[in-house]
Amino acid sequence: MVEIRFSLFYEHQLPRPWEDGRELRLYQDALDQIEIADRVGFDCVWEVEHHFLEEYSHSPAPEVFLAAASQRTKRIRLGHGIVQLPPAVNHPARIAERIAALDLVSNGRVDFGTGESSSGAELGGFGVRRTEKRAQWQDAIDAVTRMFVEEPFAGWRSPYLRMPPRNVIPKPVQKPHPPLWVACSRRETIQFAARNGIGALSFSFVEPEDAGKWVDEYYRIIESEECVPAGFAVNPNLAVVLPMMLHEDEATAIDRGIDGAHFFAFALAHYYGTTPHDPGRTSVWDEFQERRASKGFDREQIIPNAGSLNVNVGSLRGAVGTPGQVVDLVRRYESAGVDQVAFVLQAGPNRHEHICESLELFGAEVLPHFLEGREEREAAKAERLAPAIEAALARREPARTSPPGYRIDEDAEVARALRSSRSRRPLRREIRAAARRRAAQGFYKLVHGRTDEQVERRFGPAAQRLFFTGMARAYDPSAAAGFAGDIEFRLTPGHGPATTWTIRISGGRARARAGGSPEPDVALAARTADFLRILAGDANPATLLMDGRLVIRGNHELAPKISEMFGGPSPY
Repeated sequence: MVEIRFSLFYEHQLPRPWEDGRELRLYQDALDQIEIADRVGFDCVWEVEHHFLEEYSHSPAPEVFLAAASQRTKRIRLGHGIVQLPPAVNHPARIAERIAALDLVSNGRVDFGTGESSSGAELGGFGVRRTEKRAQWQDAIDAVTRMFVEEPFAGWRSPYLRMPPRNVIPKPVQKPHPPLWVACSRRETIQFAARNGIGALSFSFVEPEDAGKWVDEYYRIIESEECVPAGFAVNPNLAVVLPMMLHEDEATAIDRGIDGAHFFAFALAHYYGTTPHDPGRTSVWDEFQERRASKGFDREQIIPNAGSLNVNVGSLRGAVGTPGQVVDLVRRYESAGVDQVAFVLQAGPNRHEHICESLELFGAEVLPHFLEGREEREAAKAERLAPAIEAALARREPARTSPPGYRIDEDAEVARALRSSRSRRPLRREIRAAARRRAAQGFYKLVHGRTDEQVERRFGPAAQRLFFTGMARAYDPSAAAGFAGDIEFRLTPGHGPATTWTIRISGGRARARAGGSPEPDVALAARTADFLRILAGDANPATLLMDGRLVIRGNHELAPKISEMFGGPSPY
């Protein structure tokens, strides 16, 4: 059993309608809540960086908010969850400067969470190519961590960043730099975190027993030769994020917290899927109220007298319940080897006074169950991993020295930067990807609000051939984790015979054909209209699965990857 830590996670959510002073109250309430969390014993507070995601996240400058929190707290750690690393969003030198400054004003309490972003609103808003964002992350994290340790920073030359040698100051309190994390939404990104020797901050609302499989794989990679640290220290930790609301009466906890939990997940899907959004006009809250049940967030599915908690039961529940239920849930995560549980309380319409009551209750009736022996378990974990961490750091390229005699030359440096910016041209691949996203939004408008009969009449077998051929053309090998084999789709209309399609993946390519496969690796069966709604982003596969309207046979671990393999979205 490992030690387990507890944190709060903030998006600064603000559902419409907006009244004067609501954003001011939102920020001030959050600072009050963090004061309580610090006093009752929470270990960390995470604050996101998001841009243009109305209602879902009004938090574009986490370093400002966390700096304010640092002056109202004494011990709680301050986590960027996450800093967006593409240089068009944040220049790496500005990231290094801000992280170091926050580490100084907080007396060394910063955790440096990083990410790429995956929402069209942010990537398009800053002109970041979706096909390049992972490479930009890898490039930027290498540059930023070198800025922390190189004195002076020896400069950078890559397709994404040109920077001459400079002494990037100040330097952080924590040496060589604050602990590194990366946002994760699926198994492959958790493996990616382990290969880079950094903490995995998971947003998948996963059950404890399923999280245990991720933990085992994460630590296997950390202790293997696959681990080549992205920074100059290894941070072996895996955290999960859950909605929470506590009350001694289970029904009261549900009444106070389930709408916030469901809005959090609904709005996440809204911005990271293909749902159309008109800036300043679309009301995510109105859409949530209208469509929550059809998207898998049916309030009626969450009833009291549950006994032990399941994170997903009919629809998302998380840690909404009594202190005893949450103690039991956390015990299961602890047994699975999870290092940290981050709770979301400030979500949707959740009220400030109820959040404060929950924090006090957590400190009094949940936290004490997990304090005994914590230091001994942490020391044992550090001792066990020490040889693997030492070996991993030996594989990391060391800090560099600045070119001898380098002197700042404004004219020459600006000229080099201008030549670099003119050399970049839009990629044909990215233009095609943008066209696919526009087509997906148009498809959504054609499907949304239609009856099964209307959908099936509009999209018969001939149109289905176009869809499956398009899926094969959109295939992204990087999302397949090396998979090769057959994926079978069986579609049953309201009237008439079923149609079957197979996509075969081999040699890094995908091909679609009519008919079934003699030995599919995974087979999906659904009503034709339901399947088309999934493709359009107008139906939640998890809900259809629980209702028996979507049936999966074969490799169940492959099924969640299918959307992203064929050009669909993935959170963060």
